[in-house]
Amino acid sequence: MRITSKGQVTIPQEIRRECGLLPHTEVAFRVEQGRVILEKAPQQTTAGAESIQRLRRARLRTRLSTDALLALTRGDDR
Repeated sequence: MRITSKGQVTIPQEIRRECGLLPHTEVAFRVEQGRVILEKAPQQTTAGAESIQRLRRARLRTRLSTDALLALTRGDDR
């Protein structure tokens, strides 16, 4: 296998399948003892995902009105 002039290499299908590397999967590279290691990058939490997590935690602690839930998703501090 060769690296292209653009620095690209094709990961063989069986390795992509075994590792769950789908199109658009974020990956990270690191070097260990002269070897290049490719792995799935840690997932970045989006603002939307953080809002959902806050809502789930809030629901466990208290019953919130629809207005209060919407304020949480918008980042309002009412």
